[in-house]
Amino acid sequence: MIDTRLTEDQQALVKTVREFAREVVAPVSYQHDRDKTFPYEVVRGMAEMGLFGLPFPEEHGGMGGDYFALCLALEELGKVDQSVAMTLEAGVSLGAMPVFRFGTDAQKERFLPDLVAGRALGAFGLTEPGAGSDAGGTRTTAVLESGEWVLNGTKAFITNSGTDITSLVTTTAVTGTMSSGKKEISAILVPVPTPGFTAEPPYDKVGWNASDTHPLTFSDVRVPEENLLGTRGRGYANFLSILDEGRIAIAAVATGVAQGCVDESVKYAKEREAFGSAIGKNQAIAFKIARMQARAHTARTAYYDAAAKMLAGLPFKTEASIAKLVAGEAAMDNARDATQVHGGYGFMNEYVVSRHYRDSKILEVGEGTTEVQLMLIARDLGL
Repeated sequence: MIDTRLTEDQQALVKTVREFAREVVAPVSYQHDRDKTFPYEVVRGMAEMGLFGLPFPEEHGGMGGDYFALCLALEELGKVDQSVAMTLEAGVSLGAMPVFRFGTDAQKERFLPDLVAGRALGAFGLTEPGAGSDAGGTRTTAVLESGEWVLNGTKAFITNSGTDITSLVTTTAVTGTMSSGKKEISAILVPVPTPGFTAEPPYDKVGWNASDTHPLTFSDVRVPEENLLGTRGRGYANFLSILDEGRIAIAAVATGVAQGCVDESVKYAKEREAFGSAIGKNQAIAFKIARMQARAHTARTAYYDAAAKMLAGLPFKTEASIAKLVAGEAAMDNARDATQVHGGYGFMNEYVVSRHYRDSKILEVGEGTTEVQLMLIARDLGL
């Protein structure tokens, strides 16, 4: 049986982040979404609270917590603002975590203090215009010349890559050919700024408008040989392990979205009256919201299970895929239903449910599409 009871420390964390989300994040969420501006003041607040350091040991300036603590914080932030939640998720699991997992002592000493403190953000450069799930499509190259890696290529859809506080982009690149004839893909640390590295103008997105997302260009970017992250030729494999963890974090965000849609719908259904009574008295509305709650509960149980297995050192890859699949679909379905419950108001951008409706689709795409999760689950079943 999964123990879903939280410890006193975990309950205190949830309460603190929930209050921050309601009192600091929510009041500026619509403005940043409307203006497509990065919420630097919110990020500073999260940094001061130590949220970027939640899963890291104190020796690196972290809070000494674990990955589940990060997920609990992400769930609360996801209820009110997906862009803010994803800024934290990407900053930790995609920015700092690769350095923590695979970096040398010198790399950790150089980059981790600022990343863990939230003074700087790191980015994770895997996806390319023609290569995401397909590693064989990677075209960015890194050639070793006179003790330096020379990088050329492009990356696409990279979060936290062009902010004023971005300090690092870890990028995968083809560094040779393996004995099998397949591409040798390694990971290289590219400090920001570095000559030849360019974060191109941000994307015009459907949602996550306050999240920083850019295409990247590497044009004869030179970094020292010691900027290789992990073992040469293991870059893609290492990034996949990072994505396994990240899927649990994404599931936590999506669970927050699903629950946030329930909370907003319950509140609205109690306040909105039609034909002489609150619309929540209408069984059609009540049952719709009940189904939404069932989805949120199921999503939460799934990511709790995946996180518990990860922290226990047990295999969790399939459970992470299940959590990401279930929670992503719960967020999308609940956002659609919450918009319906709110009627015309649900179509107005100042209402959080409308922003969830736009934002939630990417939860079924980013860090492994729904189809990729189904493929991984089926493969685990021997199919």
